[in-house]
Amino acid sequence: METKQDIAYLEVPTAAIDIEKTTRSDGSILLRSRLPLESYPEKITERLCYWTDKNPEKTLLAQRDADGNWYRLTYAEVWKRMLSVAQYLLDSGADKDHPVVVLSGNSWQHALLALAAQHVGIPFSAISSAYSLKSKDYKKLKHCIELLTPGLVFAQDGQRYQNALNAILGDTPLVVAENAVTGAVLFDELLGVPPTKSVQQAHAALTEHTIAKILFTSGSTGMPKGVINTQGNLSCNLQQITQTYPFMSNGGLHLIDWLPWSHTFGGNHNFGLVFYNGGTLYIDEGNPTPAGTEITVKNLREIAPTVYFNVPKGFEELVVQLDRDEALCSLFFSKLKMLFFGGASLSQHVRDRLDALAMRTVGKRILISSGYGMTEACPSTMFNTRYDQLSGNLGVPVPGISAKLMPCDDAFEVRFKGPNLTPGYWRDDLQTENAFDEEGYFKSGDALKLQDVEDANQGLVFDGRITENFKLNTGTWVNVGLLRTQLMNESNGLIKDVVLTGYDQSFVGALLFLDANMRQQMTLEELPLRLIEVMTAIFKRNTGASTFIKRALIANFEPSAKRGEVTEKGSINQRAVLTQRKDWVAKIYQEPSVPEILEI
Repeated sequence: METKQDIAYLEVPTAAIDIEKTTRSDGSILLRSRLPLESYPEKITERLCYWTDKNPEKTLLAQRDADGNWYRLTYAEVWKRMLSVAQYLLDSGADKDHPVVVLSGNSWQHALLALAAQHVGIPFSAISSAYSLKSKDYKKLKHCIELLTPGLVFAQDGQRYQNALNAILGDTPLVVAENAVTGAVLFDELLGVPPTKSVQQAHAALTEHTIAKILFTSGSTGMPKGVINTQGNLSCNLQQITQTYPFMSNGGLHLIDWLPWSHTFGGNHNFGLVFYNGGTLYIDEGNPTPAGTEITVKNLREIAPTVYFNVPKGFEELVVQLDRDEALCSLFFSKLKMLFFGGASLSQHVRDRLDALAMRTVGKRILISSGYGMTEACPSTMFNTRYDQLSGNLGVPVPGISAKLMPCDDAFEVRFKGPNLTPGYWRDDLQTENAFDEEGYFKSGDALKLQDVEDANQGLVFDGRITENFKLNTGTWVNVGLLRTQLMNESNGLIKDVVLTGYDQSFVGALLFLDANMRQQMTLEELPLRLIEVMTAIFKRNTGASTFIKRALIANFEPSAKRGEVTEKGSINQRAVLTQRKDWVAKIYQEPSVPEILEI
């Protein structure tokens, strides 16, 4: 039997863990790191300037061109082109009240626009491409545009985004990189604009409070909200992350990454870390689908990352490919120092497979890290850097931030305060006022609890999303996040996702989304027996009707991104599925139950 001493890890430097805990008379608990937050730039592009001076010929960005070859831009080239784009923006209709808006996905042109806008203090907003390409009524896109009142809009491909542009553009200036449409300016024209002193003057006028970005929340519980990220918010959080993982500093970060820049994980965390620390980013145009994974795998056959970021769905797809292809696996692990997941919990069976692949390839396990983040924090508030971390443990607060656990019903809502936290929402005073408590802490809506109430250094554990949790008709709360994770872990990979049901009902039910490969390996007789076995195991461990699943139904449909049931990061939107699939939910509570229902 393997013991703790037998486990060999590739050790990399991470920050010390030293958490101060204060319990207050109102039952709230304050947590903060005793490690001081080190200094960070007031302006987000200062680090880009630093690395351009220090290592001008190093590749900052790379992306495949139309012929499939890597098109590379050095730090010096990015800096020079950024200044030209910045001048164009200053001469356009964009300003502090009329942001630069991007409708399309990640690209080197997108990167230059983002950096240029932030360099001269024009707010920048990347909007999820799904709002343009997967919607028929463009409802969310129109909402975002009406809120922003943009001074300039960019789309990578004018023809591909033509319908969305027709729905929202009006008289707003349009820039496209390819397949120009009537009235559009080609992006290459921006690169030929000579920068003047006005670029320097605009940059000099920036402060840490200048708005840098407006990133939209997912809109899973309503219309998207425009989260303000200031220059100081962004710089602060990149310093907090770098302090936590110091091996990323000094040019050692080498990423290949697909995560969309319209979300904080990809756009702030990953892209930001690269130019903040003098690294290199290869833009991966894949995604966590079978077809998208083929693109990612093609890229990983050529590029060896030092850190690999992904969402759990992406890792689920990738481990299958790594297990099949020895050469791919060897290159993937050859320079790897850390695997990092975000957006949801990584199931234990995927962790185990990653461990096994690393041991088989390099003879040591790789740190699998995670944390807790949100758009309002740019995004990071906590990290788990332990090699022996427990599933669901989100780690401890980063330096410079204070976390408050506030009693809420039968749980603790986690709230945060620090220099990386947003000042509020763009043009929405009511949402801003409601987002913070009387002490200025941002209310996350998530429930966390201490892993060990006697030792805060052991970290915090996810205890459900307060806005997802619901009550049975007995008045008992159902912890959706916890029960969902238990079910997926117990199934050892057979259940890839779950939507829990039971609002105002007498028991908890579930729609089960199964792993296609594992499902095919089981007979029609074996499959229901295995699922009932999983449900029964949870029933035996837990007590009370709110802590186990009485009935479940295998979802013989794929959740639809067009209907909002799947987010851009590949995770299921619980509320959307419950709203869109009411007929499926009704089957679970039908009396007598229908034959396809699994029941314990």
